[in-house]
Amino acid sequence: HDAARRTALYARAEALARRAVELQPRDAEGHVHLARALGRTALALGPRDRVKYSADVRTQARAALAIAPRHPGALHVMGVWHAEVMRLNGITRAVARAFLGGAVLATASWAEATRFMEAAVAAEPDRLVHRLDLARVYRDSGRKEEAKAAYGEALRLALVDANDDRYRRSAEEELRRLR
Repeated sequence: HDAARRTALYARAEALARRAVELQPRDAEGHVHLARALGRTALALGPRDRVKYSADVRTQARAALAIAPRHPGALHVMGVWHAEVMRLNGITRAVARAFLGGAVLATASWAEATRFMEAAVAAEPDRLVHRLDLARVYRDSGRKEEAKAAYGEALRLALVDANDDRYRRSAEEELRRLR
């Protein structure tokens, strides 16, 4: 039931974001929301389908950055994009590049994931989600001490956004597992 509801909400978000881009193609916000909607859908799918969405996520985030180079949401999406591609196992990445039209995946790196996430944090230092995803990038790229510090920073921030309570719980649990 929850999966079906989630899928329907993601589809609705994607449709609304596509409409926003259609109406205001030179507004970065629509592109960022479309990238997020596509990314959320992709993360709910298996690796093969995730690859199909990844190029569109990247395209929309890059379109937003072309309009607003320091857009925190677009920087965040790009950081997560690089991290999620790097989190795919090597075989999945190789198959995707060879057979699924996923050549763009070869551009992904932990260095770029880090660069984009650090830029998102610099642009909006008080957004808990930026700090949380930066901590995850540090953790998954083998930078344990920096990950601990980033989780700590996330846990010190005020709860502002709708999902911040959930993000804080994730940060607490992930930091506990990291220690």
